[in-house]
Amino acid sequence: MTAPGDDRPRLLVVGGCGGLVGRAVLEEFAADHRIRSAHRQPLPAESARGVEFVAADAATVPDWRPLLEGIDTVLNLAWYRDGKNPRFAPLRAGLLRLVQAADAARVRRFVHLSVPDAPPELERDLPYLAYRREVDRAIAASGLSYAIVRPTMLFAPGDRLATVMLRTIARYRRLPLFGEGEYHLSPVSTRDLARALRIEGERGGGRTVTMGGPRRWTYRELAERMFAAFGRPPRYLHLSRRNSVRLAWFLETFGSTLLYKYEVEWLLSDMLGVPAYDGLDRPLEPIGPFLDREAARLGAPARPGTGTAE
Repeated sequence: MTAPGDDRPRLLVVGGCGGLVGRAVLEEFAADHRIRSAHRQPLPAESARGVEFVAADAATVPDWRPLLEGIDTVLNLAWYRDGKNPRFAPLRAGLLRLVQAADAARVRRFVHLSVPDAPPELERDLPYLAYRREVDRAIAASGLSYAIVRPTMLFAPGDRLATVMLRTIARYRRLPLFGEGEYHLSPVSTRDLARALRIEGERGGGRTVTMGGPRRWTYRELAERMFAAFGRPPRYLHLSRRNSVRLAWFLETFGSTLLYKYEVEWLLSDMLGVPAYDGLDRPLEPIGPFLDREAARLGAPARPGTGTAE
């Protein structure tokens, strides 16, 4: 129930506040927004912050109108990571219904989390991207005031790249090096992404923005910084580009979610080192201090100067 006189903006978060981005969104918005969160299972963190939970699977909601009642802004976080997940088609259909319903309801703003450009063959043939772009295009073609936000590599505790790489170093004392490691990444924190989602949600008109972090690293530079967080010299398992893709294919084929083939192909394409986002009202968070904190949590000795910007 809404307290009388509660005039805070009302936000519908599709996909919930439990994932990597969702947790940052909850931290960013809970204090001054009324949040309605639509996903499958209730979350203690949402309940503790006064979030209204609605049991819903974005792929199967037949009528979004009840969920949109009183909503000022829709924020869609729903998607899957598995590149060939058979659920992409129904999720796309459910999100297209959401776009149509939000347009008809004259929702003030629609904010959609997407991804940067990928190689043409992935954009065309990979369900993860092909279906996602259909949703992107439908939003842009609608009558909605919208923002499509496309962050590159995200970092936060439990992320799927930096944290996994750190754990690999901690356990095996080496990292796979795909090719020569000269392709680029622009890591951006989930807290900065959540802040950007707020800022983009407060704008008007239609806007698609790609979001990178404060520094453009080569993969090798980033790997070396991770070894430095442990106080160790770099040690690599050298793989050719072809064998890098083969390794990811092998892992994926045998059920691993550690690394997907399309992720390695995308990384090797050198399309993920996108420019820094310039719309934030504070400096973008560098990844270096995060790496030091996570390495210390995994047992590394504290580094002199830990916490300095990089």
